[in-house]
Amino acid sequence: MSEAPAAPLSASADPVRPKNIDLLLRPPTPRVGRRVLPARVAALCVVELQKLRHDRTELYTRAVQPALWLLIFGQTFTRLKAIPTGGIPYIDYLAPGIIAQSAMFIAIFYGIQIIWERDAGVLDKLLVTPTPRAALITGKAFAAGVKSVVQAVVVVVIAALLGVALTWNPLKLLGVAAIVVLGSAFFSCLSMTIAGIVLSRDRLMGIGQAITMPLFFGSNALYPVDIMPGWLQAVSKVNPLSYEVDALRGLLLGTPAHLAADFGVLLVAAGLGIAAASSLLGRLAR
Repeated sequence: MSEAPAAPLSASADPVRPKNIDLLLRPPTPRVGRRVLPARVAALCVVELQKLRHDRTELYTRAVQPALWLLIFGQTFTRLKAIPTGGIPYIDYLAPGIIAQSAMFIAIFYGIQIIWERDAGVLDKLLVTPTPRAALITGKAFAAGVKSVVQAVVVVVIAALLGVALTWNPLKLLGVAAIVVLGSAFFSCLSMTIAGIVLSRDRLMGIGQAITMPLFFGSNALYPVDIMPGWLQAVSKVNPLSYEVDALRGLLLGTPAHLAADFGVLLVAAGLGIAAASSLLGRLAR
């Protein structure tokens, strides 16, 4: 008799799993290290832009003060010719200073928002996430920069309507945006650092109002450094707003400027501001 045929090997009950099925069964690897910061910064900037899209009231109201500076102060002193501006009309000389001023006024009260987030419980929820504190501060700082760039566009449009001779070179305008973002990042971090010290919205508003005008008048936004008294020149040299205004004038008007030094000072100032605000963020959340 012939032997019975051998039984076929039993196939596995489990179907063959494709190689890519692990992507569905395992959660994606979370971003760690250097990949966290760009993602968080971009996300917070998008959130800030969405706020502007849904509520443009702040944008309109903040455009009133720069318009008054250019319309009244700028045109009046252009006729007086009391301030030496190197042969350019005073309103042209003033316009970059007003751009820097309006950006600073937006950023210097940014600490109020982080105190509000603490009171609403939002900050505690952010701090328990794996997001580094430096990423949170950087995201908020550059979100303030995004708002300031939008404000700067409004001021540039107003200045152009008043006949200010500004450049329309795309590369120079991109440099203007970078300068405004760096300056706003520093001043917003300064505000958040003060918030981490005073821990109160009322105190922060008082300190913010006390330092904005000295920062503004202690810079070259309204007049050249050469005509300042000696002590005010020393203040202007350590005032980041002076470097921001100097760079904006060089880019928008083509006046002599120290662009490399201006960018470097603002970059270092923004980095130090982020470090200081990040170190005090835990104290603010207690």
